[in-house]
Amino acid sequence: MRDGVINGWRDAVVSAAARGSVEPIDPGSIRTVVLVEGRSDLVALETLAERMGVGLAETAIVPMGGATSIQRFMAVIRGVRIIGLCDIAEVRYFERAGLDRVFACDPDLEVELIRALGFEAMERVLDAEGHRELFRVFQNQPYQRSRELDVQLHRFLGTTAGRKERYGRSLASAVPIERVPAPLRAVLESISS
Repeated sequence: MRDGVINGWRDAVVSAAARGSVEPIDPGSIRTVVLVEGRSDLVALETLAERMGVGLAETAIVPMGGATSIQRFMAVIRGVRIIGLCDIAEVRYFERAGLDRVFACDPDLEVELIRALGFEAMERVLDAEGHRELFRVFQNQPYQRSRELDVQLHRFLGTTAGRKERYGRSLASAVPIERVPAPLRAVLESISS
């Protein structure tokens, strides 16, 4: 039931923001909203919350489709605590919007998770997703050959529609709890407090 209520409210907020509405959407039992840039952030946070035992019963994580949309979302969200998770390059948009707290990934969610996992664990994740050979082909492209492995991995995750979301879940599932990146841990701790 909780997921249906949260998802319905989230869908209403996304729709209202897309229309440019300024009419607030009643949050009902939602007490905290986490604004994130995209769906990979949403699935990573939900996955880590479940793994870390952080209850989301009164929390809605809302992907905005990019940081520059934040003012449209702020126009329809009222009466709740609003925190944000963004890439470090997008902090200015979140800070100008007046959120209660802003946490930044440096430089972004995927790099934070790649660093936390390390290359050997990343290879296991690629294997589990059935993408190791595809990644090897990607690495062999002329432009990729001279790039560092972490840069290659980051770029690979963003080359196909839906891959960032898929890997947001996979990487968040694979990262050891004690190595959860600081900004993600801070968001989840903020939800708990």
